[in-house]
Amino acid sequence: MINVGIVGVGFMGMIHYLAYQRLRGIRVSAIATRNREKREGDWRSIRGNFGPPGQKMKLDQIARYRSLDEMLKDERLDAIDICSPPNLHATMAVRAMRSGKHVFCEKPIAVTLADAERMLKAAGTHRRMLLVGHVLPFFPEFNYVVQVVRSRRYGKLLGGHFKRVISDPKWLKNYYNPHQVGGPAVDLHVHDAHFIRLLFGMPVSVNSVGRMRGDVAEFFSSQFRFADQSLSVTADSGVIHQQGRAFTHGFEIHLQKATLLFDFSVLGNQPTVSMPLTVLTANGRTFRPKLGSGDPVDGFVAELREVARALKQGKDSKLLSGELARDALLMCHRQTRSVVSRRSVRV
Repeated sequence: MINVGIVGVGFMGMIHYLAYQRLRGIRVSAIATRNREKREGDWRSIRGNFGPPGQKMKLDQIARYRSLDEMLKDERLDAIDICSPPNLHATMAVRAMRSGKHVFCEKPIAVTLADAERMLKAAGTHRRMLLVGHVLPFFPEFNYVVQVVRSRRYGKLLGGHFKRVISDPKWLKNYYNPHQVGGPAVDLHVHDAHFIRLLFGMPVSVNSVGRMRGDVAEFFSSQFRFADQSLSVTADSGVIHQQGRAFTHGFEIHLQKATLLFDFSVLGNQPTVSMPLTVLTANGRTFRPKLGSGDPVDGFVAELREVARALKQGKDSKLLSGELARDALLMCHRQTRSVVSRRSVRV
């Protein structure tokens, strides 16, 4: 049995907690939070832009600590699941690895590239595993894309367009602070940056246009250039101030012998699939692959199953590696630089 301690009981901490309940061979044995009510199991104040609302939890069988330092003294724990604010990721991860624990850290890996490199160095120095929670490749629609591209079922990957837009997250403190959360690029678009990096490799440059909010890009459109100049890859991401659409994401991905389409939104608090995952083939066929239950927590269950596999086998994950997460963060920072400078920027 792999014993995990979750530090930070906000929305993502709760989602991870719920996902662990559906797995065998790995369990939450401890939590750490400064909030007394949450330590006592009252999580009703937690909210997010998808998934279940906060609720009361039965934590009788779980050790509860006020801080990470207290939790690191728990010798039962094999790994620490970090769901704290992004600016704390590096310090907590390094401290955990130094104490002999493996680390699964919610995305983004960090706010700054220097912190990301510090985490990777600590993983090597202390011979601990550093996994970063980029869940997108585990959502059924996106996982289908990964499998299709890897199998080359429809030939070479030619390009694609990705979008990820939210309404103003007014319940999140310091969202637009470049030193704490990092704004829409680091917190939101990093999902698609990671997915683009996974599918196409590392771009050589990016050209982004958009609007700034203080020191962070609030909304932006990006065109990525690769060593293979035939690839056409673009993305839109950021915040709009129309609260009736809390969230939307989707893609149109082009392959030699097929096009993959998907579009999902939360409109007026209702999940709305305007374009279910659809495959258009070169021979004129149109079909919709069978996917899972539609429960958004399922993606996190699949992600944590991969965490458990990596920890049990002692082998890094190709989908959750710290290096991949570092590259995604770099892409986000380069896009912000491009918006500010109004020119193409090398990655």
